[in-house]
Amino acid sequence: MEKLDAWIAAGAGYVWGPWLVILLAGTHLYLTWRTGLIQRHLGHAIRLSVSKEEGAQGDISQFGALTTALAATIGTGNIYGVAGAVLLGGPGAVLWMWLTGVFGIATKYSEALLSVKYRVVNERGQMSGGPMFVLQYALKARWAGMIFALFAALAAFGIGNMTQADAISGMVVANADVLPFTVAPETLKMSVGIFLAGMTALVLLGGIRSIARVCSLLVPFMAALYVLGCLLVLALNWEVVPHTISLIFSSAFTGQAAVGGFVGAGIREAMRYGVARGLFSNESGLGSAPIVAAAARTKDPVRQALVSSTGTFWDTVVICALTGLVLVGSGDWTAEGATKASLCNQAFHSIGWLGDFILVGGLLTFVFSTILGWSYYGEKAVEYLVGVKAIMPYRVLWVAAVFLGSVWQSTTIWNFADMMNGLMAIPNLIAMLLLSGVIASETKRYFDARAQE
Repeated sequence: MEKLDAWIAAGAGYVWGPWLVILLAGTHLYLTWRTGLIQRHLGHAIRLSVSKEEGAQGDISQFGALTTALAATIGTGNIYGVAGAVLLGGPGAVLWMWLTGVFGIATKYSEALLSVKYRVVNERGQMSGGPMFVLQYALKARWAGMIFALFAALAAFGIGNMTQADAISGMVVANADVLPFTVAPETLKMSVGIFLAGMTALVLLGGIRSIARVCSLLVPFMAALYVLGCLLVLALNWEVVPHTISLIFSSAFTGQAAVGGFVGAGIREAMRYGVARGLFSNESGLGSAPIVAAAARTKDPVRQALVSSTGTFWDTVVICALTGLVLVGSGDWTAEGATKASLCNQAFHSIGWLGDFILVGGLLTFVFSTILGWSYYGEKAVEYLVGVKAIMPYRVLWVAAVFLGSVWQSTTIWNFADMMNGLMAIPNLIAMLLLSGVIASETKRYFDARAQE
């Protein structure tokens, strides 16, 4: 088992070498230019996300598609992912995460645009889309679409399933002292696993409409509560905020020397973990969110692409940035033997029981919604590979994996997730670069028409 762990860790390190960081960051920058700095239309995009488009075809509303995508992205990456980036890459990793989000808005926009433009209706009369269909129909490379779908189906069990269950069971065990009775850690993990698996099974029975309905109710509430909690922590510790911001910026470009229990990290580590965890969190360029964007009721691919792009803004530019400020500002990342769970616990403990409630409650809702969102991504990838007959077996396997992730805690799960994320991002990023002319022309068409209204 140790040898397998070492191989997976080595594989993740190779996949996330400098070449992939350059490819991802370069795509973000290139598409920002090709779309005419699409980030400047963020206000318009936010307004579209809460409006309806009459007479449009699709399975769910634009808001439902956005909240389902947000449900999949706002997860452990926003809490544990940030904590892991800080512990491994130093405070500077927070800035690289944030920049990945800012420029990643253009990439999220572009991949959603292509997925809606090239979506199809499956044999059940439902919309199907995503990078696999873009690769097949726009680039005539079905083989590449199958490679993407395979990696997406595997990645789903990492980023969207077992890492999520692993995070919440670890957090519950770490906070077991608040329970009025004593429970063995193994029993507590099994209880969390049974609860999560049962709730997941209940929602999955209803398919994408059920998932979107639950996410539309859960995501706005959980995100608002968590943001308020972070703001409260920062307000109570306002005197360290300026130094925290300065430390994050300086460490991003100079690295962070060893201090306390922190062993030190260079610029490369800050970039590697910041960008990797940024992708884990907002999924811009990963190719996952466009799968649900293709199910949205819309008549114009640009309109839905704008709505989808707001997901990266809320996820990373807002939520991950606040988490980073809270965690770095606590100073606990320098503690001897600090872990993701201990760092998060100590940072939020400054506001007492309310901090514990926000952290555990926020993580629980984040985890559950992410498991739901990614179940749809994995399901669509498997459907592309072998057809709709595989959907029900996949759902059964998905629920079983939720339980397994709750009781089997290992860094291998996170390394596996990192590796699969990188591998599925590669064909998606290449497709966007090759189709950047389509993205640019569709964008120009939409905004030229809007200017004449």
